[in-house]
Amino acid sequence: MRVLLIHAERFKWAPKSVADEIRDEPVEGEAENVLVSFVTVEESDSLDDGYLRAIAADILDVATKVGAKAVVIYPYAHLSPSLARPYLARDVLNKLYDIVRENTNLKVLKAPFGYYKEFELKCYGHPLSELSRSYSPETVARRVAPAERPEQRDYYLILTPDGAEYKPEEFPLDKYPDLKALVEKEVFKKELPGGEPKYIEYVKRFGFEWEPMSDVGHMRYGPEATTMMELVEDYAVQAAKSLGIPIFKIRGTNMFKLSERPIETHAKLFGERLYIVETDVDSILRYAACFQQFAMAKDWVISYRNLPFGMIEIADSYRYEQPGETVLLFRLRRFFMPDLHIFTKNLDEAIEVTYKLHDKIFEEIRKIGRDYVSLYNITQEFYKGHKDYLQELAKREGKPILLRVMPEQKYYWVLNVEFHVVDEIGRPREIATFQIDVGNAMRFGIKYVDEENKIRYPVIIHTAILGSVERYIFALFDTAALMEKEGKTPRLPTWITPVQVRVVPVSKDYLEYANKIADEIEAAGIRVDVDDRDETLSRKIRDAEREWIPYIVVVGQREVSTGTLTVRKRGVGQSQMTTQDLISAINEETKGYPRRPLYMPRLLSQRPFYHSV
Repeated sequence: MRVLLIHAERFKWAPKSVADEIRDEPVEGEAENVLVSFVTVEESDSLDDGYLRAIAADILDVATKVGAKAVVIYPYAHLSPSLARPYLARDVLNKLYDIVRENTNLKVLKAPFGYYKEFELKCYGHPLSELSRSYSPETVARRVAPAERPEQRDYYLILTPDGAEYKPEEFPLDKYPDLKALVEKEVFKKELPGGEPKYIEYVKRFGFEWEPMSDVGHMRYGPEATTMMELVEDYAVQAAKSLGIPIFKIRGTNMFKLSERPIETHAKLFGERLYIVETDVDSILRYAACFQQFAMAKDWVISYRNLPFGMIEIADSYRYEQPGETVLLFRLRRFFMPDLHIFTKNLDEAIEVTYKLHDKIFEEIRKIGRDYVSLYNITQEFYKGHKDYLQELAKREGKPILLRVMPEQKYYWVLNVEFHVVDEIGRPREIATFQIDVGNAMRFGIKYVDEENKIRYPVIIHTAILGSVERYIFALFDTAALMEKEGKTPRLPTWITPVQVRVVPVSKDYLEYANKIADEIEAAGIRVDVDDRDETLSRKIRDAEREWIPYIVVVGQREVSTGTLTVRKRGVGQSQMTTQDLISAINEETKGYPRRPLYMPRLLSQRPFYHSV
């Protein structure tokens, strides 16, 4: 931050025209015997309380020395070439003004941000009447004694299903290996196990890759990967509908203007991971579906009779992860979030809905043979009034939960739950989540009319039941890695495997019959392809096994003459089945899951990208 201090006999300003979409009210002002603080907010500046208090103290110290009767904080973008983004600069200036005003009996004024202004100034001309200052978070931090620095006030507890509370260091963590891994990461800040996880090798076979011609952290999805992505998207909507409340699926834009106050105040909580786009106005790429759904909900006429209801969107989401932190299919700069928001009448109703939501989240992860270990970020006030609620959730999980208790409400929520799996190499990985939001309805102007015809603001639950699309798929592949680690055949659930059946003719003579079998299977809504390549039978079967095809059907003279199929089921073995038996078995195995067609030509010879290893 750069500050030019002028002790003036009189100072007067008036806004003349708009300079930025992000701006204050266009107020005029004047003062006499005033210390005018021309302030330029730079890229390195922040809203850190201690930092701005140190700057405010310097300004007031000069005001005392020169005998000023007033102080003016004046936005002035001409003292540095490294300006902060407008939305941050305005907040820094407003907070600096508030701190100065709180710590003096002098008259304190602030000129409006975001305008070209005319001003009149008459400087006294004494030795202290013109001073300049330069600040940075680093230099100010060195000036503040350790005893003066605010202490970290968040603390952690472990809550058991019977309601007992423990400090993490006093809890027998060895009895709960997954909880131990989470506590070591979150509480004790231990370094996670290193090395490349096995799932990376798997996902590349299915067309999940980085896009080298794009920004860091952006992926591309081949036909097989696309099939899996769209199936998970469908399933996420299906899971939301299963909660038994009205669900509205929507679509929206991914870019929002920072000049919109609700967007700006919500976005600044996200911090340095904002993906900022410079166009004719400063904008951000959304990091979830909140902005679009809230902007839409505020335009709806909502009655208490409509609540609760949900809105879901498969939102392309953007988070500016650091280049060294991006991980294929897990930590990305662009990903897809099946983001569900549930609008409820009040906190009590929100709590009741989260019981159902919590059960659904655990039901889905247990379907793939995994379980969650949970971190509950929670405000102290909410915890004091709702410990029994947290205890009930711990009972439903059947094990202790980790709480991070925050004495202050720093965000828009009172509860933010992170559900983690512990991966194949022992690292906690967040997949699903839900939050209870008590702030954004008022911020965005989302209202409903209650039973007494009064205007109320709903409490909003944010959730991703499956997690992001990519992270859910990560969990499936990580589960396969654990299978292999245990000596089992790694596999995916049949409903999501890109090719569910491969028909392999023993020679070209049986290709017509293979296609006839494939026609019957495809007519039943099952994804099937045919290996018509000029390769040996053993090579074709080996390639199908490498692609984790759940069902491999071999067609030769015996199958033609008997009307039965030789079917190899992955991880099980070989058997003889009729075509209808095979269709029935797959239908039973995929019952309740969505379906998508094959996104590739049926014949392997027609796939230019296909290569066998």
